[in-house]
Amino acid sequence: MSQSIKGIYTVGITGASGAQYGIYLVQELLRQSYKVHLVLTEASWQVFRAELNLDTTNRDAVIDKLFGGLPGELHTHDLHDYTAPIASGSYRNDGMIIIPCSMGTLAGIANGASGNLLERTADVMLKERRKLVLVPRETPLNELHLENMLRVSKVGGIILPAMPGFYHQPKTMDDLINFLVGKALDSLGVEHQLFTRWGEES
Repeated sequence: MSQSIKGIYTVGITGASGAQYGIYLVQELLRQSYKVHLVLTEASWQVFRAELNLDTTNRDAVIDKLFGGLPGELHTHDLHDYTAPIASGSYRNDGMIIIPCSMGTLAGIANGASGNLLERTADVMLKERRKLVLVPRETPLNELHLENMLRVSKVGGIILPAMPGFYHQPKTMDDLINFLVGKALDSLGVEHQLFTRWGEES
């Protein structure tokens, strides 16, 4: 590993609402000089268009617009590229987060389906006892959703719902997003200054 790289994380962004969460998290990891393996589902590109008004005709240009110029190291992988290093438990990986995580991806992970690179890498995290954080963004939740979250939690995954707090007195949309992203980074063990913690002076 390069001396300038602080660690390695896999980030998945699915088609659940809240693509901003995943984008902000990747930007923060790169800003702090982490290596990031990024996997985007096909549905995530639809959310990029619908929620962020991005022209996704040239996907490489979108990736460069969102993440270019930051000091970390970014690697993107096709959703069905099982030759990617993150698909193997022998690859050193400090942890994985799927943010936001759709109920479909959650179900695949909960059932060990390994139907795509995201599900396979999550399965690797669980079998190797490494950090796996899922950030579901759905409401209301049915019993299947809840059971799948419980199954993942029982085998070592962390379920971190996209529920922003308000005790830090957010004033902008960025404040709300940064709070949730900060909580996600806390779960990964990554230091940050994205929000004022309870008991700290602003």
